[in-house]
Amino acid sequence: MIVWRTLAALAVTLLLPLAAAAAPAGKVVIAQGVDPTTLDVQNQQETPASNLGLNMFDTLIERDQSARIVPALAAAVPRNVAPTVWEVKLRKGVKFHNGEDFDAESVKFSIERLLKQPRGSSPFRPIDRVEIVDPYTVRIHTKKPWPILVNALTFNQASMYPPKAYKDKDTAYVSKNPIGTGPYKFVRWSKDEEIVLEANTGYWRGAPKIQTVVFKPIPDDAVRVAALQNGEIDVAVNIPPHLAGIIAKHPKIFLSTAPSIRTIQLMFYTHQFDTKNKVVGPYQGPTADKRVRQAITYALDVDEIVKGVLDGKAMRVATMLTSLHFGFDPALKPVTQDVARAKKLLAEAGYPNGLDMILNTPQGRYVRDKEVAEAAAGQLTKAGIRTTVRAHEFVAYLNNYVYVHKAGPVWLIGWGTPTLDAETVYVPLFRSSSILANYHNPDFDRMADEAQTIMDEKKRLEQYHRINKLWIEDAAAVPLYQQLDLYGVNRRLNWKARSDERLKAYDMSLRESK
Repeated sequence: MIVWRTLAALAVTLLLPLAAAAAPAGKVVIAQGVDPTTLDVQNQQETPASNLGLNMFDTLIERDQSARIVPALAAAVPRNVAPTVWEVKLRKGVKFHNGEDFDAESVKFSIERLLKQPRGSSPFRPIDRVEIVDPYTVRIHTKKPWPILVNALTFNQASMYPPKAYKDKDTAYVSKNPIGTGPYKFVRWSKDEEIVLEANTGYWRGAPKIQTVVFKPIPDDAVRVAALQNGEIDVAVNIPPHLAGIIAKHPKIFLSTAPSIRTIQLMFYTHQFDTKNKVVGPYQGPTADKRVRQAITYALDVDEIVKGVLDGKAMRVATMLTSLHFGFDPALKPVTQDVARAKKLLAEAGYPNGLDMILNTPQGRYVRDKEVAEAAAGQLTKAGIRTTVRAHEFVAYLNNYVYVHKAGPVWLIGWGTPTLDAETVYVPLFRSSSILANYHNPDFDRMADEAQTIMDEKKRLEQYHRINKLWIEDAAAVPLYQQLDLYGVNRRLNWKARSDERLKAYDMSLRESK
């Protein structure tokens, strides 16, 4: 008996160093360009908030580093057991940060809550209800056959919430008290200063390697790069292309790049929408006329903007779909500048002497966003579309202009979705009654609705190719370019940029000091 106790004690002693080595340690500071508008990730459509959310919450399904769909809180990829029914088996033994068990009740509560959120629900409208089969099995019922349900579940808006803690709680409460099953727990949010997270040592995948993760908003590019050079932060998003060389040569930091799923574009108001996102009539401004929208498109030399403002570090696109997206049509080519044609179209629309216009843009959210808007404004002005740029802090931009349909007549926005599918580009931004839509075309709505129910992949691709052509012909927006994402990273950190812009601290680790 004494021998066995001695051996047991020895085994514990041998295991102690391994346990200590596996424990979370150290701190990493990540600088995004802006603070999120909310930490209620179900009620938003923005990457800064989603990046915070994916560190605190889990979804049923996610994409790995190579963009493959893999199970997360689901035990396996959902099965389509009937045309409008998807069965999901759930992972057992998972707990929320407050100790609640994750189970079928959690899924039903979370998805049904999501469907009620004005700013996050639009990609999930085809979902009808959630049926509990047993404590660890649910069936998601859709209103019609919906081919991308599994893809849609990768959205951070589809994060799982604790039903007991959040019962009858509004979005303001959830934003101040985020409780998930994710690798990090919420500590505090000092608005416009920092958001602090601590490692969840009981995480179902195993404890994170980093103990403390801090997200800081630093809108100014130069300030963000200086903070990186000075060792004040460890990861900086949206490195300005003209400063990339400085980082690449710096002894303590390095550049990590990835072709982004995000495109940058100018959006038009063709119709006016009320606060419930219903069409109330044509927009009372020049962009209600398709010829004006086409003139704006032809007036721009996007290649020159990419070269002059972005140092060549971006790729032209013909639509808002990159080659990574389902629905992409390689036969379509970007529009080339034709100022004479732009002026002719303006004259035909009743503006022979040109017109005056406002271009709204965020500042600090995307790579050189304000500078891109200013370059576009200069080109438009030379073509007779006298353009004034109004730049806004991103949270104010969304809350005071974009979400309340006051950003017209033209506004700049970036868009990238982890589904890598045309549906989650066209529906949230252009399908009438979506929160971000200021465009209305009954033919487009009909075609988009049809595409959402086509289960045959070949036929669905053909439908999106038709939608692409309609979208271009009607000048629904001006696609500018696909981002090449540039991140500055401290050399003490192991981390590689992803094309979907996700900043997952769980994938990070600190290098051993030499």
